[in-house]
Amino acid sequence: MAEQLSFDLPVRPALGRDDFFVSEANAMAVALVENWPNWSAGKLVISGPVGSGKTHLVHVWANLSNGRIIDATELLAADIPSLASDPVAIENVHLIADDAKAQDALFHLHNLVLAEGNTLLLTGVSAPKHWGLTLPDLASRMQGTMNATLSDPDDMLLSVLLAKLFNDRQLVPSPDTIPYLVKQIDRSYAAARDLVEDLDRASLSEKKPITRAFASRFLRNQAG
Repeated sequence: MAEQLSFDLPVRPALGRDDFFVSEANAMAVALVENWPNWSAGKLVISGPVGSGKTHLVHVWANLSNGRIIDATELLAADIPSLASDPVAIENVHLIADDAKAQDALFHLHNLVLAEGNTLLLTGVSAPKHWGLTLPDLASRMQGTMNATLSDPDDMLLSVLLAKLFNDRQLVPSPDTIPYLVKQIDRSYAAARDLVEDLDRASLSEKKPITRAFASRFLRNQAG
């Protein structure tokens, strides 16, 4: 069999609905995103670890709702009234815990979006009560928002996640590589993301295809 060649290709994450695998770890969040017109009070928080699929679900929702997406750290430079004229998603709200002006901007946007009758989607790495927001009115509104939590991946989801991460990097590991990796790594999105990135880098460096043997040797070297 011809060897798989490794090229330093750009990472292109697949963010469509068909690219999102549903398991017990994310089923509630997916169902709520797909039922976005019926959200309680017109808003939803999606929380979960880094790499758990929050951004992917935000893009699924934006395609369904014709919504706009902005990172919370970019709110100070945004046209808030213009944003509020459409459904809007604000990602990484936890990152503005130390930015009082950004929290003011989010509070203003929150109120305008709902006053316009539009829907609001927010994301963070944990539940809103742990975001550390210092503006009391904003913190209370975030904590009172329906929250869909993305849990750590089960084996099936971890297998699909690894396959997607390899595909995003245009890599094709041997068929026995992913089942092997699922049994070796921590059950976390971050572990899967970091491992695929490291294997990609090692494969490029050594000009070797990603196989079970290559992955096994790589993990042994990392442990040693």
